Amino acid sequence: MGKAPMKACPACGRLYPDEAGFCPVDGTRLSRATDVPVPAADGDARIGQLLAGRYQVRRVVADGGMGRVYEALDMVDRRSVALKVLHPEVATDSVALERFRREYEFSRQLPHQHIVEVLAFMPTEDGSYALVMEFLYGEELRATLKRERVIPPERAVRMVSQIALGLDEAHATKLVHRDLKPDNIFLCQTVEGDIVKILDFGSVKDKTDNAKKLTVMGTTIGSPYYMAPEQAQGLDTLDHRADVWALAAIFYEAVAGRVPFPGQNGPSILLEILTKEPMLISQAGRGQPFLVPPSLDSVLMQAFRKAPAERIASVGALADAIGAAYGLQGSHRDWATSRQSELGARIGERLPGLMQVETRAPAPGVDSFFGAAGGLEVMDDPFRAPVGPGAVPASPSVGQRPARALFPPAGAADTPEVADLRIPTSSPGCIWLVVLGLLGLVVGVVMALVLTR
Repeated sequence: MGKAPMKACPACGRLYPDEAGFCPVDGTRLSRATDVPVPAADGDARIGQLLAGRYQVRRVVADGGMGRVYEALDMVDRRSVALKVLHPEVATDSVALERFRREYEFSRQLPHQHIVEVLAFMPTEDGSYALVMEFLYGEELRATLKRERVIPPERAVRMVSQIALGLDEAHATKLVHRDLKPDNIFLCQTVEGDIVKILDFGSVKDKTDNAKKLTVMGTTIGSPYYMAPEQAQGLDTLDHRADVWALAAIFYEAVAGRVPFPGQNGPSILLEILTKEPMLISQAGRGQPFLVPPSLDSVLMQAFRKAPAERIASVGALADAIGAAYGLQGSHRDWATSRQSELGARIGERLPGLMQVETRAPAPGVDSFFGAAGGLEVMDDPFRAPVGPGAVPASPSVGQRPARALFPPAGAADTPEVADLRIPTSSPGCIWLVVLGLLGLVVGVVMALVLTR
């Protein structure tokens, strides 16, 4: 059976599957793509060209600091593809070029329905380089949040669940994305809900034994708002738990309408991440169109633990805990494929009861989440780390005894209450330890900033 021809809009040049009839952008009736002339573009000689003898460049989709993205027609496979072409000045930068090549190499190692498919890497006739990727219909999460500010809980749970499926596959091969942010989360809308695609594996941290080292020790890669403390300090010990932190920050912003660690510039953001705790998500989300239950507070505070060993252990466990905090039964593997409307109905049934959990403001202290024992009343044991492969958190119940730390490190004492982690001010030795610790943090931030200039 032959491949179905693509269709194109005579007005804007966009490509569509053969079954489409009209362009949703301007309402123009579609024609067979090969019968529609390529619209002219001022100042871009690539438009209309045939790259590598098979990719007909149709239009500019996006333009960024690293390169330009085009929509193209694959004349061989009869499908639309995205061409990501480096700017000329970037193509001469050996490090930037190597990152571009690594994006292709690592993406090819990770064939997954929730990771963008990368098809080819090649030089261009004008002296640059191009990545060929599947063309995605939809928009980045950043555009969605810019327009809507927040998304409903069922959409957030489905999104996080699908991201976890894709990232857990990458983490299993010892690859850390290291640049998770709303700009790199693409939402392809369908009648059942979003199909999420993770973009841009060019900043991957390869933790395999024979990994090729690309970054200089002490430099930082990633977006400040979503960086884990160990990433902000440029530590070479960084692992998959940095992606856990970043996914938690993305979820926080999507639900509360604000980033967990705000700041006016890079240094101020990194200082917030290294020395402070975020506002409880239930408090940050007050006034938003969708209810944010206090049961999420304990999940996010564990995801934002400064020490990776104390953080939620995996992105899958984080997704499980988020869904359970909304009262859902099952695991993220179930929610990733559930209809968004079905998840909304199930969450809607549980939310009124979940909103009855009282959250008292934590006492002031170095760790604002654990300022005083019993200062935070949230879910109890149901969010502890699942034991054994495939285990999932049980459905939560509310109004139990005061919270304890979620997903504790192996060997942690199973006590019914949270230990009081305030600094014992009566001990001069402890005060000096705290002072030295804070000085160490400041020195680490300064070194990271100096090395990244």
